[in-house]
Amino acid sequence: MSNDYLHAPIDHDSAESLAAGGLRLDLVDTADAAQFGSWLQAEARGFHDGAASDETIAGQVAGLAYRRTTGVWDDSAADAVSPVATVSSWSTPVTVPGERAIDAWAVSAVTVAPTHRRRGIARAMLEAELRTAHSQGVPLAMLTVSEATIYGRFGFAPAVMAADWKIDTRRARWTGPTAHGRLNFITVDQLKEQGPAIVEKVRLQSPGEIKPWPLFWDRALGLTGSEAERPKNLRVVRYDDAAGEPQGFATYVVNEVPGDVFGHSLEVRIVSTATDDAYAGIWRYLIEMDLVGDVIAPLRAVDEAFAWQISDFRAATKTRQRDHLWTRILDVKGALEARRYSAHGSIVLEVSDPLGFAEGRFLLSIADDGTAQVTQWSGDAPDNAAIVALGVNELSALYLGGVSAATLARSGRITELHSGSASAIDASFRSPVTPWLSIWF
Repeated sequence: MSNDYLHAPIDHDSAESLAAGGLRLDLVDTADAAQFGSWLQAEARGFHDGAASDETIAGQVAGLAYRRTTGVWDDSAADAVSPVATVSSWSTPVTVPGERAIDAWAVSAVTVAPTHRRRGIARAMLEAELRTAHSQGVPLAMLTVSEATIYGRFGFAPAVMAADWKIDTRRARWTGPTAHGRLNFITVDQLKEQGPAIVEKVRLQSPGEIKPWPLFWDRALGLTGSEAERPKNLRVVRYDDAAGEPQGFATYVVNEVPGDVFGHSLEVRIVSTATDDAYAGIWRYLIEMDLVGDVIAPLRAVDEAFAWQISDFRAATKTRQRDHLWTRILDVKGALEARRYSAHGSIVLEVSDPLGFAEGRFLLSIADDGTAQVTQWSGDAPDNAAIVALGVNELSALYLGGVSAATLARSGRITELHSGSASAIDASFRSPVTPWLSIWF
């Protein structure tokens, strides 16, 4: 998709509703370093971060200019230059089942100053984002959330879960495959050069993964800000297969644990592997690290293979499991036809959507090869069709194949109009690979 979204006009309805309360919704000129810098400081304040240094702001101004950056201003405030609310967005590919990708509207940096709560600002901004995305022909919106109670009212729902893992290396003898390649220490600069090609190999393997944005690598490797702010103990290893082809990498830090006889814990920052061989090679390396008692691995998939590759299943525990990626379907036909399905059949979806984007009765016809066609449906359902009534939230949760329709039916979130419809949906929508998003945005 082109970057036309950068120049789309501000949503009229939201601008009018905020103007009635003495507030101004407007785009930020990201080429204006002073205006963009003020917006970035307001975003940092919204997430309770400290004031960013001039060097950090300069790097963000250069690295985030590709995003559509929006703010809300109170021109009567003491600091009228700084926005009282922020949001940014961009169009980016997200992986869907079938190792395919679809354009999605990524929403980020949603903040409202505590001085301006309960004035309809968040609603106006988010509805403006959805209307703008829809006007640009983007079939899906998505975000990673810090607060899970906000976004359901706008049609978003959790579609990808994540887990924080802890591996007790005292108990975890490696029993998995023996990798056939080799590991090499490389520098941060080498990874910045070589890592994108590896990540691109990996990206289409997991529904929910997105294409890293330009500033991602600098942030992930601690290259933003001043030299003094950069991590000194970050280690990087690359895995090359038996033919010498790079197939994965890991970044991690090792921290001292006072009073622990093993002495250290290892915190995984990134593990990206394109093959099962690379996965085994890198995780064995991390788990067998000398003088390390625990391996801490946040933001991983909920069903990691390493739990089955060690001698004691209980040595690998999930210290936390949570929702991570929330999705919101804007175009039912465009979204559902883009992915592939695990079982053929006919499914009638009676979708309600208070905002109107996805409202309707749709027939999803899935062929033997997993491709599908979606049509507006007003007649009788085909024989043996699954039929359900559900909201756009529930359809959005099901979309990537990681949420069970049967569970949603039992919870009262989906109504089966033909008995057994939820199970039929699960058979078709299920992703063979558990959805996972490895980063925040």
